[in-house]
Amino acid sequence: MNKITVSCLFALLFACNDNDTKHNLPTDTQPSVTNLPIQLSVTITNMYPHDTTTYTEGLEFHDNTLYESGGQYGSSKLVTVDLKTGKDIKKLGLTKQYFGEGITIINNKIYQLTWKEKICFVYDAKTFAKLKEFTYEGEGWGMTNNGKQIIMSDGSNNLYFRDPETFKVLNIVGVSDNNGPLGNVNELEYINGYILANIWQTDVIVKINPESGKVLAKADFAGTKEKYFPEAIERAEVLNGIAYDSTNKHLFITGKYWPKIFEVKGLVE
Repeated sequence: MNKITVSCLFALLFACNDNDTKHNLPTDTQPSVTNLPIQLSVTITNMYPHDTTTYTEGLEFHDNTLYESGGQYGSSKLVTVDLKTGKDIKKLGLTKQYFGEGITIINNKIYQLTWKEKICFVYDAKTFAKLKEFTYEGEGWGMTNNGKQIIMSDGSNNLYFRDPETFKVLNIVGVSDNNGPLGNVNELEYINGYILANIWQTDVIVKINPESGKVLAKADFAGTKEKYFPEAIERAEVLNGIAYDSTNKHLFITGKYWPKIFEVKGLVE
């Protein structure tokens, strides 16, 4: 997907994709004054270096290892990352016809979407050996899993629940807030029964009930770039990338071409 640089305020939020036209859902629903999402207050507790050549599309913590998927034609990749240095440890480059997108790990397999190519690659989580591939309709954006099903976004307001063995769609849940359908749902992370999602072209991360699709809370990260790396604003694009270390209860976020990965509190607790 194509991405656009977005100005920020400071709180909690991110998003995804290049400069092509994205899904813009019409909203006829009038804003509701009731059931407003909770506005979360988020604290940055630590910072780590991030590779500024990586156009982050997916971020995942699994077995004490940080995995990242990078996009852009000609430079898409799947890597494991040294959190302390930001350097790639293991790297698999995608051929130039593929634009890498979201990733998730389930049953010791890495699933990696592609943007417009309609292919999901499946690799061995330890060796990166390719095991198989699936095809799907539409675009590939973000991905996570609930331990049994893969959950995928395509830039609309829909979440697609898929069978990991067949990639067949089992259920579709539409995401909405008090204003109606919420489009541009991008990178996803399933944590403690909820889904955190970047919303492309914004600095916001939302907390979603995966059964109803209702947005329960929002965090705004506007101003993060200006405060923590003003020297890199020209290149750094939107927030995108959420990873949860369930063993140590640490949550990490970053963005496309960002020089930092942030450890944050307030989204999960």
